[in-house]
Amino acid sequence: MRVALGVEYDGRAFAGWQSQPHGNTVQDKLNLALSQIACAPVNTVAAGRTDAGVHALMQVVHFDVDVERPANAWVRGVNSLLPAEIAVVWARQVDQEFHARFSAFSRSYSYFLLTHPVRSCLLAGKVGWYHQPLDVAAMRAGAAYLLGRHDFSTFRAAECQAKSPVKHLQQLDIHEAGGFIRFDLLADAFLHHMVRNIVGALVYVGKGALSPEDMVVLLSARNRCHAPPTFMPDGLYLTGVGYPEPFGVPSASDPVRLTLWR
Repeated sequence: MRVALGVEYDGRAFAGWQSQPHGNTVQDKLNLALSQIACAPVNTVAAGRTDAGVHALMQVVHFDVDVERPANAWVRGVNSLLPAEIAVVWARQVDQEFHARFSAFSRSYSYFLLTHPVRSCLLAGKVGWYHQPLDVAAMRAGAAYLLGRHDFSTFRAAECQAKSPVKHLQQLDIHEAGGFIRFDLLADAFLHHMVRNIVGALVYVGKGALSPEDMVVLLSARNRCHAPPTFMPDGLYLTGVGYPEPFGVPSASDPVRLTLWR
C-alpha cells in the first residue's frame, strides 16, 4: 500500500530534509515515527530536498507499507511521536503509480524578508533580514526578466545534482506590506539554492547595486561566480507541490496556515 503525506516543518532545528548518518534531519525523524506506527521500517520519498534552516508549509512525501492503518494513525499517531517542529497535516492512500518527486509537475516557494534597521529576535530564523529599505519596483522589473524557460546556471549551487539547469519559472511575484517583502515563486522544478540565489540578486537590485536589466546579463553568463552571494535560508518556505488531479493529492498549503503571512 502506498501512502502520501503532507508535512510541514520548522527547519531551524534540523540539518535539512535529506537523511544523514547523525540522524538529525526531517526525513530521519519522520521515518522513525512512521516506522513505529507501521511496526516495520519505513523510508519516505519527498517531492524535493530542503536545506538546513529552510521551512516547509507543504512538503509531500510517499512511502510503501504492508500494513493498513486508518488515515488518522498516519496523522495524529505519527504527530504524537514527532518533535514539535514537524507535523503531518494530511494523509492519503494513493495509487502505486504516484511518486512524490517524479509525479510532480510544479513546486512553489515563498521567501519572507524583513527590511528594518534592526534585526528581530522574535522572528529570528523564520524570516530573512535586510537592514535598509529596498526599491521594490526595481526588484519587480528585474524579476520579470527571469520569467520563462531559461538556463539558470548562474543561480545554481556548485553542488547541485540536477541533470539540467534549464527550468521554467512560471511565477515570481513580489509583495510589500508593513516592512516585509514576500517573494512567491512557481516553477516546474528548482535547482539547488536557486530561490535563495534569485532573492540575493534581487536584493542587490533593490539596494541599487544592480540594475533590473543586469538580471539579463546574469542569466546569459550562466556562471554562478558572476552573481551576488546566496541569501540566508531563514525566510524560505516550500509552500506547495503540483500533481495531476487524478492522484487526489492537495497541491498547496491550507489557506488558514498561510493567512498569517498575507
